[in-house]
Formats: sequence, structure tokens, C-alpha cells
Amino acid sequence: MPSNIRVPQQERSIEKKNKIIQAGYELFSEVGYYGTNTAEIAKRAGVSTGIVYGYFEDKRDILINVLEIYIDRVYEPLAHLMENASRPVDLHKLALSIVDKTIELHEQNAKLHNTLHSLATTDEAVNTQFINLENKITEQMSGQLMKLGVNSANLTEKVHLAMNIVQSYAHETVFDSHSYIDYAAMKDIVCKILVELFR
Repeated sequence: MPSNIRVPQQERSIEKKNKIIQAGYELFSEVGYYGTNTAEIAKRAGVSTGIVYGYFEDKRDILINVLEIYIDRVYEPLAHLMENASRPVDLHKLALSIVDKTIELHEQNAKLHNTLHSLATTDEAVNTQFINLENKITEQMSGQLMKLGVNSANLTEKVHLAMNIVQSYAHETVFDSHSYIDYAAMKDIVCKILVELFR
């Protein structure tokens, strides 16, 4: 949880704090966590550095708030896809839409994604947030698949494995881009694996 120095009550104060978080989100996305300082965040937010320290202990405190927004922006589109699927479920179509959306989310948040995941190895609070996100997605997708009539054995384990496969493909596509890989063929393989997992 964020460790705020001051919890804003008035609408104007809440708006100011949110501008600081948004400025942090933008700068961490553009130049990374270590390439950003509190003065730059204050300038982007249109406030003084003193005001920033009125709401946050330090840059890391801003990062923890940014992480909460990032998690929502990653989780909500995937949850929306699952919630809007209907019976009888077309597993291939659903797999393709999840793969495409995951790639899109990685592209939109590439620098911030790398920043946050690199910090997860050394920052317990960041790592805990990512574990909680994994748990949330696994539980939500498992429950939704059951509602859609997909009741294969070890469903939770299969969803977790599927998440790792999709994440790995998204990372490969967005961050690695090996010249010897046919990414269209790889996407087709990934989707076929996902379909077979849940048959």
C-alpha cells in the first residue's frame, strides 16, 4: 500500500495528487524510473517539488501509486475480453483475442513494463503487486472459463500456464524480435497450444 505523508480530502488536493501520479506514470514510461527525478515529475504535473513531498515520501512512493494504475490498465482489458465471451465459446477466437490484446498492452507500456519488472527482482512491494495481479487474472479467467462451460481438469493450473505462454510470446514479439523467427507462425502455434490446453 502507498505510504502517503498526507491524504488529500478536498477535490482540488485529490486532483493535484492524481496529476503527480500521472506525471510519474508518463515519465517512468518515457525515460524509465532511474532516468526520472522528483523535480521533473513536479514540473510535468505543474506543481512545486515541495507539493510533491507533501503527498509522497519519495520517488519510489510515487512509483507504488503508478504501479496500481499500471496493474488496472493491464488487468481491465483482459477481464473485459473474458467477461464478454459467450457460450458456446470459440476457444481459438478467444485465445487469439487475448494474445493480440496482451501484445497491444505490452507495446503501449513497454518502457514502464521493463522498469517495473526489473524493480520486481529487488523491491518486495513491487513484486507483491505483480504476484497479486497474477493471482487476480488466474482466478478471474478460471472462473469465467467455468461459466463458459470449459471444465477441464486442473483448470487453474492450465490458466496459469497459459498466462505464462502468452506473456512469453508477447515479450518475444515486443522486446526481443529475433530475425530468424516467423512471428505469425509462432502466434498460430501459441493459439493452438492454448486451445489444446482447455479442450
